[in-house]
Amino acid sequence: QVQLVESGGGLVQPGGSLRLSCAASRSTFSIYAMGWYRQAPGKQRELVGEIIGGGITNYADSVKGRFTISRDNTKNTVYLQMNSLKPEDTAVYYCNARLINFGISYDYWGQGTQVTVSS
Repeated sequence: QVQLVESGGGLVQPGGSLRLSCAASRSTFSIYAMGWYRQAPGKQRELVGEIIGGGITNYADSVKGRFTISRDNTKNTVYLQMNSLKPEDTAVYYCNARLINFGISYDYWGQGTQVTVSS
């Protein structure tokens, strides 16, 4: 199992930046993939970006070129750097960790952190 604790959300003006952090309770070396998802009111949770294995990254089209996911294995922490924020980025952001054990995938979630982009 793994516990995840997010931080770094808040209120920011359009065009601004925020960095989210997700601290894991176990070594990130042992985690197959870590990612960030978001859920806006009335919408389904969607993938924002993920980092897999040795460092392969995937992003939603809506955030490509603006958001960057990175991982610091010495701190067991994953970051989401969000630049050029737009009002439509407003959502609760959730950290996800995926473990693979005997071919079975297990997903773990943080408690979520609110990001609000508004003037």
